Amino acid sequence: MSFFTVLLLLPVLCSIISTSSAASSVSRKCEDSLATPLPYSSFTSSSVYARGYGAGYAKLNRKQGAGGWSPLDTDRYQWLQVDLGSRKQVVAIMTQGRYSSSDWTSKYRLLYSDTETNWRPYLQDGNIWIFEGNVNSEDVVRHELQHAILARYIRFIPVDWSREGRIGVRLELYGCSYWADVISFDGHGIISYRFRSKKMKIVKDVISLKFRTTAGDGVLLHGEGQQGDYISLELRRARLQLSINLGSNQYGSIQGHTSVTSGSLLDDDHWHSVVIERYRRNVNFTLDHHTQQFRTNGEFDQLDLDYEISFGGLPVSVKPSSGGRDNFVGCMEGITYNGDNITNLVRRKKVDTSSFRNLTFTCAESNSFSVFFNSTSFLRLPGQSDGDTLSVSLSFRTWNPNGLLIFTELADGWVEVGLTEGKVTVYMNVTQKKSTRIDISSGSGLNDGLWHSVHLNALENYAMLTVDGDEASTVRTAIPIQIQTGGTYYFGGYFLHTNTRSHQRSFQGCMQMIHIDDHLADLRAVEQGLIGTFENVSLDMCAIIDRCVPNHCEHGGRCSQTWDTFSCNCSGTGYNGATCHTSMYQQSCEEYKHQGKSSGSYWIDPDGSGSIPPFRVSCDMTEEKVWTTLKNNLSPQTSVSSADQEGKAVLQITYNVTDEQVLSVTRSAEYCEQYVAYACRMSRLLNTPDGVPFTWWLGRANERHSYWGGSGPGIQKCSCGIEHNCTDPKRFCNCDADLRTWKEDSGLLVYKDHLPVSQVVIGDTSRSGSEAKLTIGPLKCRGDWNYWNAASFTSPASYLHFPSFRGETSTDISFYFKTSSTHGVFLENVGTIDFLHIELRGGSVIFFSVGMGSERVELSVRSPVPLNDDQWHRVEAEKNIKELVLQLDGQYREVRATPPQGLTKLEFYSELYVGASSGQRGFLGCMRALKINGMTFDLEERAMVTSGVNPGCQGHCSSYGMHCRNGGKCVEQYSGYSCDCSLTAYDGPFCTDDVGGYFETGTLVRYDFLPESISGVGIPSDANLTQEELVFSFSTSSAPSILVYISSRTQDYLAVVLRHNGTLQIRYSLGGLTEPYTIDVDHRNMANGQPHSVNITRNLREIRLQLDHYPVSMYTLPEASDTQFNSVKSIFLGKVFETGQIDPILIERYNTPGFVGCLSRVQLNSVAPLKAALRSGLGSPVSTHGILVPSNCGASPLTISPMASASDPWHIEAAGAVSPLNDDKASGDGVDRNSAIIGGIISIVIFTALCIMVFVIRHMFRHKGSYHTNEAKGAESADCADAAIIVNDPAFTETIDESKKEWFI
Repeated sequence: MSFFTVLLLLPVLCSIISTSSAASSVSRKCEDSLATPLPYSSFTSSSVYARGYGAGYAKLNRKQGAGGWSPLDTDRYQWLQVDLGSRKQVVAIMTQGRYSSSDWTSKYRLLYSDTETNWRPYLQDGNIWIFEGNVNSEDVVRHELQHAILARYIRFIPVDWSREGRIGVRLELYGCSYWADVISFDGHGIISYRFRSKKMKIVKDVISLKFRTTAGDGVLLHGEGQQGDYISLELRRARLQLSINLGSNQYGSIQGHTSVTSGSLLDDDHWHSVVIERYRRNVNFTLDHHTQQFRTNGEFDQLDLDYEISFGGLPVSVKPSSGGRDNFVGCMEGITYNGDNITNLVRRKKVDTSSFRNLTFTCAESNSFSVFFNSTSFLRLPGQSDGDTLSVSLSFRTWNPNGLLIFTELADGWVEVGLTEGKVTVYMNVTQKKSTRIDISSGSGLNDGLWHSVHLNALENYAMLTVDGDEASTVRTAIPIQIQTGGTYYFGGYFLHTNTRSHQRSFQGCMQMIHIDDHLADLRAVEQGLIGTFENVSLDMCAIIDRCVPNHCEHGGRCSQTWDTFSCNCSGTGYNGATCHTSMYQQSCEEYKHQGKSSGSYWIDPDGSGSIPPFRVSCDMTEEKVWTTLKNNLSPQTSVSSADQEGKAVLQITYNVTDEQVLSVTRSAEYCEQYVAYACRMSRLLNTPDGVPFTWWLGRANERHSYWGGSGPGIQKCSCGIEHNCTDPKRFCNCDADLRTWKEDSGLLVYKDHLPVSQVVIGDTSRSGSEAKLTIGPLKCRGDWNYWNAASFTSPASYLHFPSFRGETSTDISFYFKTSSTHGVFLENVGTIDFLHIELRGGSVIFFSVGMGSERVELSVRSPVPLNDDQWHRVEAEKNIKELVLQLDGQYREVRATPPQGLTKLEFYSELYVGASSGQRGFLGCMRALKINGMTFDLEERAMVTSGVNPGCQGHCSSYGMHCRNGGKCVEQYSGYSCDCSLTAYDGPFCTDDVGGYFETGTLVRYDFLPESISGVGIPSDANLTQEELVFSFSTSSAPSILVYISSRTQDYLAVVLRHNGTLQIRYSLGGLTEPYTIDVDHRNMANGQPHSVNITRNLREIRLQLDHYPVSMYTLPEASDTQFNSVKSIFLGKVFETGQIDPILIERYNTPGFVGCLSRVQLNSVAPLKAALRSGLGSPVSTHGILVPSNCGASPLTISPMASASDPWHIEAAGAVSPLNDDKASGDGVDRNSAIIGGIISIVIFTALCIMVFVIRHMFRHKGSYHTNEAKGAESADCADAAIIVNDPAFTETIDESKKEWFI
């Protein structure tokens, strides 16, 4: 049976056990009327309005007396109590107002008790629950209790009532009888249940019991075996801890100990139910209806116990090794162990109870009397006045770090005891003679919800403060004068308007065991109004709630709380939000790409708010498809050694992620692959297709596979066996030839359901001379099906429906949509009580509505831009225990706190509709990536069988086209889009990667324009241009040189050159002028080794020049100049190598020795010549001479920050500018000044030596005088320049027209 099957079966078993009892097992329906059959005397109340309004008349639908109960006073201190005669199981309550009157109760609470003391409020979803009552006197309102109440006494507490009359009620309680054997434990007695055989090997356990105690520590059950197995259930600091060990091995490599903690504040003297269900290693641990599911550690399935299992403590035999664990003090009932009713066996004396001093089958009544304070409460009690000794003590429990515990006025001054940052502080202010203030404190972390005691004693000339009875840590301080008590003590708060009013915050929590002048205060007399007074306190109950148990902070978030609320610390979890529910990361590399991100390492969270934690992957976005890479621990070419006794070597392949995380990637991927390679020398790999393989590998789920890279499942061959080119034609792997030379079998494993490789077993390396090396590459997957899963809604009446589901305490919904419609329902789930609804309103508002119990909470987000713009928008909605959140496009956000009683889980009783529900206007457009609670809904699959809805969606470019930069064209695809960069000078998924190259001396790139019929794109040959845009960037440290030269079949040309001083010159020759039109940028040295960008745009006569970050400069061609660039022929980069008439100035001044440096981003209109030269396979008419190394150094960011023109030494107006350096900083002291002088001298010497070397080298090369210098003056040994070209460049195959003069520059 699988783990998941077990977990599904165990809750069913749990529900059967937890709802069964001795009485209810006979009748499955627990729906008896409990109040109506009771006599009048079973009803009591706080007061009665008049005769005929008594509590006994408060029976449903009765008209006797005044037709119901009404109290004398209409306030929140009134109550109606029902004595059910014995413990009953109450499952529902019905109420109505007083008959034919204006009296009813509109809201109320319920308290319950077994002993008519120590009342407990009915809780639901972690709060003291307020029930919605009546709105008139006759209608009946029924509430089913989420959890049944087991009690004898029920108290009805009115909270709100009729505004037209007063409090009035008639009620009925529904349930059934309840009976169970109760055993009282005094801390000495232990029940020892001995097994029928000495040793028990147990695969399945079911243990249940109920307990009640005021002790925070104690063992409830314990059993162990001689082999180290054990099971133990015990209270520790009022929390329940279950410890199980199914076995650990003697070497310690398998540790079976598992410990799980549940609940808190379990020392409240109320009944708590426990059910433990175990099947092998799978355990359900249920405490008070809250179930934790876990698996025990280790690898063993059986619980081996010896002799017995004990309840109430540890057997004597294990006491020495127990570490002094306390026995249980309190009551237990309904103890069952694997079908045996232990409490019944005890009553029948079938179980050993000899350790009990006095075995009783009743639960003793508690002597404690608690007082419950809220933020506006106080309790005033009398004490001895004019005494010279002040002695006051109490026990308290709270979550708040601050609050007032005690305040009393002295004859001269006052004393205040409070909590400050979790420690007890005492302030004594004595005003006799002179003002004297005394501060003492003790303890820490006392706001942990547990009971703590405080005792303050002030007598004679000193005061003592003791916390938790620890006399050793008592704080003592001297008092300079004798105190004199005032006789009145305030607890919890002090609200009287006096000059000595306390500034402490009011106490929220519980107090008990209040002693004044060493006498226990009679709080029952206070309740009866005989002594003292109180305001807004609840007597004889402690309604403290642990809001962190169960922990609503998800994904490992840390919970902290005050009395009113809790908060979650999500740091380090990878999640955020009020309950750490929402993932901080995107679901895949695909989603990062469509946010405009580039390749790199990213955290992804494929299931969002689901249980799989986020993990780091490598995202490769350089191709059209996005690749996700998961690396492993195996180094390439790992030598195979250390074979086991069977001659097999086992290599474990581990990844930096869990199996679940790997599965989340492969499951949604379109394609996955993993490279494997086996290098061998006399080491066979697979043997034959029919034989037993020497080597195999384990993949997902530890399945064994015997095919290798390049082959497929079920085919025991290697890649060469598929392609029929193995070394040995009779074999199907190169390594199976068993040669003494190194061979290799490698290829890709592409069946993604088998990936990744987790283990490789190699079986032929133990022979003499056998060697092998193994390579297992990373797992690589591309695509994300979940991200692009989409449906198109073509009709306002169309919808998709999915089976209903039950939401968790936190429910999140996210999806993308695009529409041109102004209205439409995205999705909804209409339940009987709970529902959710998301829709688009008015073309700019997203509306989110959630039903939470009886309330409906709505919130909306308005977009500043229209949402019906046919572009993708993202909606994220979340409901958790603290708040509702609606977010649009990751930036527009609305948050609203949930109602205090709106914390029930979303329970969906109808189908989930995506699109229109019955009679509503549905969504028109596309929706994709719908995810609820981390689960992606398959819209495409459902759309295939639904009319009015089509699978998939087109039009992604309207939303994501802006990511295609630098002129890249967005291309629609079925699932996504791609950027076509073919007509740009850039590359990469978004056309943002620079394409450039490093030019060595003499390197040139030539691009020839072809006729339109051949080229199809770009500029056709013989075109006449009236406008062009030339863009490029470069970096160089040498000058002069030609950067770009555009030739024509006429004498027209455009040239961009660097002059000898590094300044830029642009030469336009379009005809009509005797000399080319030149633009000189004289004031900036561009040959400074830094990258520079150039943009030259011409439209007829207007020329626009943009250099780097400087302002745009505008120029105009002379009127005599032609405006057409006629018959464009070629583009040259770095040097010119052309036939025909060429400007001699270009040849003589700038073309020798050629450009040395980097060019990047070169583009003329839609032609990118440098990209064509560097990207093979493009079929472009481009040729390269010399060495061209791919590099984007010409487009690197500036390493020198932009310089203002005032401080630019090359700026015309900056001549004589003063250096901006601060003289003080330049020479801080004499040492720095001397160092600068020495450094300057050294620099001058080095510079001089370099200049001499350059001069000598240039002189030597000038005297060599060969044509390899590419000079244009001709060669003495050549008849003409044409011959020189052919001699120097035999690869040049262009036919030379003898009538033309060719220049080789």
